[in-house]
Amino acid sequence: MLDKTDDIHPLFAGAPRTTEFRKLRKRIIRETREAVDRYGMVRRGDRWLVCLSGGKDSYTLLAALIELQWRGVLPVDLLACNLDQGQPGFPATVLPEFLERMGVPHRIEYRDTYSIVTDKVPAGRTYCALCSRLRRGNLYRVAREEGCSAVVLGHHRDDILETFFLNLFHGGKIATMPPKLLNDEGDLTVLRPLAHVAEADCARFAQAMGYPIIPCDLCGSQDGLQRQAIKAMLDGWEARSPGRRAKMFSALSQVRPSHLLDPALFDFAALAPGIPLDSPANDAKD
Repeated sequence: MLDKTDDIHPLFAGAPRTTEFRKLRKRIIRETREAVDRYGMVRRGDRWLVCLSGGKDSYTLLAALIELQWRGVLPVDLLACNLDQGQPGFPATVLPEFLERMGVPHRIEYRDTYSIVTDKVPAGRTYCALCSRLRRGNLYRVAREEGCSAVVLGHHRDDILETFFLNLFHGGKIATMPPKLLNDEGDLTVLRPLAHVAEADCARFAQAMGYPIIPCDLCGSQDGLQRQAIKAMLDGWEARSPGRRAKMFSALSQVRPSHLLDPALFDFAALAPGIPLDSPANDAKD
């Protein structure tokens, strides 16, 4: 999979030649391909809108997808897209210059959602929910205008775990970010090919490649976010028991409805002695 010659995409030009970096890159590519295959993300000939924020995760996403496409194992058309949301001080030239230099097809879209968010959200409240909703709506619109069938996001394994605990502790439900879902209108899929990739690997990869990172100064500047608290909790668990995140993520892929409490997923009423567990009466409902 990895290059033994100089026949590489410009995104990987100047990549470190250390054994450590080669292992990191190989792991990210392998885990991305695993997610793409496991969750049936590809329909040959589709066009994907790859959302690029300028953060470490979206750069890693773009590089991994370009790598898979470059090697002939991702038969889709890729269009990178950055939504400039009008945040004060946002370096608007960084991404278009980077994408031009790398030869990546792209679209830069400007929509001042920043003013809307800061106007509508009361002082002391977090911006994330409204900001995310406005961003998603604009990205869906761009995807339709560009003839894309999928909106591709850079959420990684740690985002998925954090969302699970946010829903558990604050939402009162067992749910997280799925690697693949259909939007409410039913005309676009939302894909997360980095679902199996650790955040730490994204950070190491983007730093090693020297990609021009753009921090989010809207929500990232706010204190007291629940997601930050969840991240700190997971960091503490990981420090005390290395590998804890990987175990928890594995659990999300091995759900047993009969050992939970939701009668919509498992027909507890029909469960009785003498009825085989694999009979239709004891199957989980759709």
